[in-house]
Amino acid sequence: MDTKQLWKNCLVEIEGGISKANFSTWFKNTCILKEEEGIIFVGVPNEFVRDWLKNKYHKLITKTMADVYENMRAVEYVITKIEAIKQEPTVNKVNEVYVNKELPLRDLYINPEDNLNPRYRFDSFIVGTFNELAYAASQAIIENPGTKYNPFFVYGGTGLGKTHLLQAVGNSIKDKYANKKVHYLTLEKFATDFINSLQNNKANSFKEKYRKYDLLIIDDIQFIGKMEKIQEELFHTFNTFYENNKQIIFSSDKHPNYIPELADRLKSRFAAGMIVDVSEPEYESRLAILKMKLREAGIELDQEIMEYVAGAIQGNIRELEGSLNTIICQYRLKNKVLSVSEVKALLKNNIKPKKNVAIKDVVKTVSDYYSLEEASIYEKTRRKEIVKARQVVMYLLREDFNVSYPLIGQKLGGKDHTTVIHSYLKIKEDIKNDPQLLQELEQIRILFK
Repeated sequence: MDTKQLWKNCLVEIEGGISKANFSTWFKNTCILKEEEGIIFVGVPNEFVRDWLKNKYHKLITKTMADVYENMRAVEYVITKIEAIKQEPTVNKVNEVYVNKELPLRDLYINPEDNLNPRYRFDSFIVGTFNELAYAASQAIIENPGTKYNPFFVYGGTGLGKTHLLQAVGNSIKDKYANKKVHYLTLEKFATDFINSLQNNKANSFKEKYRKYDLLIIDDIQFIGKMEKIQEELFHTFNTFYENNKQIIFSSDKHPNYIPELADRLKSRFAAGMIVDVSEPEYESRLAILKMKLREAGIELDQEIMEYVAGAIQGNIRELEGSLNTIICQYRLKNKVLSVSEVKALLKNNIKPKKNVAIKDVVKTVSDYYSLEEASIYEKTRRKEIVKARQVVMYLLREDFNVSYPLIGQKLGGKDHTTVIHSYLKIKEDIKNDPQLLQELEQIRILFK
């Protein structure tokens, strides 16, 4: 097997899917060392590249490798001395034209000095039960940056408005305090700059660059797990900010307690500030988001259509915006108001089928998870472990399967619907401050898949 050609073919595909800067930083001076029984050993120049490829690009690499080499079983990364490989331009002319034409349009909105997008402001930020705590904390930070909720750690799934919130804080502080220096970046950019500073013997310049700011916002911090040197540098950067009453803000797709191999001292620093979650928007918030986006687009839709879309698209904000963009595109194409039936036909592939499950199956799954007798969930008892399990059942039936409160109460021992509502709201509130409960729910949900 020609491993050199195999890796070259992979790099062609990989380069087309990531930025030029990231490709140069993480894939330069890499190669395939050998192949043994379907295991591909990729040579990398140092531990930073190894850790980053394993944590950030492993899925992309393995998928790409599998597409070009059908016998691939796994990919391993090995630190080795590799002679500098001259990277030939690998993206074809068609892709080159596309990138050159499209990317600047997006980047026009970004302020190169602080990386903030001026469109991300609180006047276009919808507040609902799904993000109200994060919003309230952000407003307190704007009033007293560096002294209130420092650090501020926001976590939640993709497409839920975390970046909008963080950048809106940055833009608000810029407007309110003309003398304060603000900077937004992703963890990947922080790590890239740190590695480049080491390779160029400019570690002090790196420290000076980031510690001069009054507000530092670092997005996607979840990728820091397993990268000890990056964690160490972030720890020292954080301490400098904290000791000088400078604000630092982080975002992640998971609670810091569940970031793999995150150092305890960083977990402790995060916990000393404010940790809040952002969940999927409820119906009322989805409707408000639709109205806001339509105002921005200068388009009006019938209330019935907006209500249908808000009810049908129950995922994250990004999915909601994507569906609305589809409607707006068709609206402009036809130059006429769409009917509800037309919108339904247009979005039929965007709507996830509602999950159906028997209530008794949820009871069995939860009782098995907590090692309880299934019958105990239906009993009238105040035993703590059973009450908790019953409340989890009620929460999942309502949150994940949209079963009505009266039906849940009826099926779980004839409980009044107000009891079910109380149980649902209690679990919903508890998971905001109890990462252990949140993890339990995630593990139970996996059992339904």
